[in-house]
Amino acid sequence: MTRTDSRSQDLYTRAQRVLPGGVSRNTVLRRPHPLYADHGEGCRVWDVEGVERIDFANNMASLIHGHAFPPVVEAVTRQLQRGTAFTTATEQEVDFAEFLVERSASFEMIRFVNSGTEAVMSCIKAARALTGRPGLAKVEGAYHGLYDWAEVSQTAQPDNWGAPDQPASVPVAQGTPRSALDQVVVLPFDDPARAIARLDEHADDIACVLLDPMPHRVGLVPAAEEFVTALRRWCDAHGALLVFDEVITFRSEHGGAQEWYPVRPDLTAMGKVIGGGFPVGALAGRAEAMRVMDPLVPPVRFPHSGTFSANPVTMTAGLVAMQHFDRDAVAHVNALADRARTDIAEAARVAGVPACVTGRGSMFRVHLKAEPPRNYRAAYAPAEEIARLGVLLDHLFATGLMLINTCSGTISTPMTAGEIDHLAEAFLGGFRKLAALGPRPELAPQGGAA
Repeated sequence: MTRTDSRSQDLYTRAQRVLPGGVSRNTVLRRPHPLYADHGEGCRVWDVEGVERIDFANNMASLIHGHAFPPVVEAVTRQLQRGTAFTTATEQEVDFAEFLVERSASFEMIRFVNSGTEAVMSCIKAARALTGRPGLAKVEGAYHGLYDWAEVSQTAQPDNWGAPDQPASVPVAQGTPRSALDQVVVLPFDDPARAIARLDEHADDIACVLLDPMPHRVGLVPAAEEFVTALRRWCDAHGALLVFDEVITFRSEHGGAQEWYPVRPDLTAMGKVIGGGFPVGALAGRAEAMRVMDPLVPPVRFPHSGTFSANPVTMTAGLVAMQHFDRDAVAHVNALADRARTDIAEAARVAGVPACVTGRGSMFRVHLKAEPPRNYRAAYAPAEEIARLGVLLDHLFATGLMLINTCSGTISTPMTAGEIDHLAEAFLGGFRKLAALGPRPELAPQGGAA
């Protein structure tokens, strides 16, 4: 249970007067108040009350080297003394662009932006500019950031998600224009036949198919090769672009999760880990698609700029972080995640609780379901399951662990087998608590993820 007589409570009282809900991002909310970090080092965070926790959330999967990674701190400190942003280009931008283009087989050119949302938005706009079409297709339930078109269907529920072969375009924010909803074709995940049938109905309108190869909200299950290959073939046949959203999954392999598949996307959106702990986004891909932003090739089909895009602080931090995230580092975090997934599944078996673990690469997600979900509808958690998940998350938090509030976690390079052992032991205790409670969601405590 989170303390109520604390400095955190005082900070939250102040915050509620000036911030909607007392926060600037809803994902940090907890009851009765958020956790306020004081500092972090490696894979650990200390809050303002002095409590130390192992950080498996890593700022929503964005920190691959944990906190205050010395090589990044040293490089950024030097850059801060030289300046933080200029109305000119910088050498750091060129250095980082060359590095990332060499990292993935599908990258011919790249542009930097300031967030994953902006990267996805720019990919969509580039696809529209190249094809002259307004529409896009995306997987039901997949999260792609805050852009009106990209966020369609990410919070669909049983009473509005439509038939399995005709998923509805459901808005997230109230007031979303009907025109935005009408331009988004929602696809069933990992169902090639139904997905292609949906695409065929709208072939003349679709500029791109937007795909996260392991969508978090859909269950953190990697897309099947058959599904990805079918989408690639359809895009080739109909002149549409295949866009991968690797804002989260680029940490999965040295060149991103796209290494799992025999096909390549036309464009890739990135963010999170490539910023070295600073706000970042990027879009990369084949030159023809990227050149719609080229101001030297009139008419410019997609004028593109951004005040802080490619600022030298982010470019410096990102380059250093990714240089240290070499193939050995990728193998290290992925092996630890393999162990975590195995050990958590074994803990559920020992406790006799219906639960499963999904994920690949350096990420995992725990579902209180007997079988891994294969799509958004199967991953959807009713109120009782959410309540039980809250009990589990509260237990993990009280045991000194920080996870993402979907009961997901990520591995950072400072972690060792010791942190994974702590994680597995904490999950065993949490599963045993659930087994003792039985299916009684009213017993969910007041703390836990919002």
